[in-house]
Amino acid sequence: MSEATRGGIRHAELLTIYCNDHLAASVGGIELVKRMIGAHRGSVYGGRLQQLLDELHEEHDLLKGVMAELGLSIRWYKQAGLWVGEKLSRIKLNGRLMSRSPLSSLVEFEFLASAVRTKRSGFETLREVAAVDDRVDVDVIDGLIEQANRQHEWLTHARREVAADVFGGRPESADEAAGD
Repeated sequence: MSEATRGGIRHAELLTIYCNDHLAASVGGIELVKRMIGAHRGSVYGGRLQQLLDELHEEHDLLKGVMAELGLSIRWYKQAGLWVGEKLSRIKLNGRLMSRSPLSSLVEFEFLASAVRTKRSGFETLREVAAVDDRVDVDVIDGLIEQANRQHEWLTHARREVAADVFGGRPESADEAAGD
């Protein structure tokens, strides 16, 4: 094994911060999807949201494993902060004081679709790390990137369906306009 492929990471302290930020964000995503499962139980979205939750847990564990393999410390306070932040985000002005607004689902699907894009970027960054350190399994990272692509595709379509349901229109026309 060459020196360039084992331990060739520059700025390990910055990689620690970066991975901890992504790990903390995954906690917020997990909590949001849990809430969405409750709101969409029995709907066409319930099963796919449960699948997404299972995948998010798996990704969280895989990221912790990569960090452990690379010797990067986990900063639990960041995860706790995101957990609290997600709970506080539930207190918002959505046009309804005591009940869930139809707008809530649209905003949640939009947020998740954007968050999955960000998560995919994080996996792509880890793919670059794998180029200089063979402790990062390229095949695992490539699988996570592909999974994020599938998640984003579904979330984008679901978001368009929810938007059409809330405001009118056809989700297919949004798909056509976007070239999907």
